[in-house]
Amino acid sequence: MTEADLIKGLIARDSDAWKALVEQYQILVYNVCYGFLQNSHDAQDLTQDIFIEVFNSAHKFRGDSKLSTWLYRISTNRSLNFIRNNKKWRFWKELSAFFSDDEIDGNQQSEEPFVIDEKIEQQERSRFLYQAISDLPDNQRIAFTLHKIEDLPYAEIAEVMNVTLPAVESLMHRAKVNLRKRLTPLLK
Repeated sequence: MTEADLIKGLIARDSDAWKALVEQYQILVYNVCYGFLQNSHDAQDLTQDIFIEVFNSAHKFRGDSKLSTWLYRISTNRSLNFIRNNKKWRFWKELSAFFSDDEIDGNQQSEEPFVIDEKIEQQERSRFLYQAISDLPDNQRIAFTLHKIEDLPYAEIAEVMNVTLPAVESLMHRAKVNLRKRLTPLLK
């Protein structure tokens, strides 16, 4: 099914078009959401919501860009809105997870102490990196996440973000500088 046929089918509310859309773009949308949220359950829920939104608003797709670009834009915006709306809730959830000992269960306790320490250290590094990315200004975080996690080229990021190519290059440069400042203490 071509992209044009897919869009026509979605506008006509064709179930085959809906299935084709989900099959073709589910991983893309989930990965974008997960890249921002870093939580599988939240990313799955948001992915479902996004597909429902796309199905209900397919008639709004102007065709100025590729369908995948439109989906990246929707996924990015919905992820950022989710983060903004759930910031306090997520803080308490992460704090609770930090103090729970689910990570070190009975099976892991039988491992060598240095293996457990290494796993905890890796988790802390990942958490610190995610927090550093989360603390970036929105535009820098979007550009960085789409490029480094989703592996999109700068030109496509510019299209998704509706900015110029030099603006994306500048955002990426500033994001790298800001991350370097935040992560330098971790490397020492």
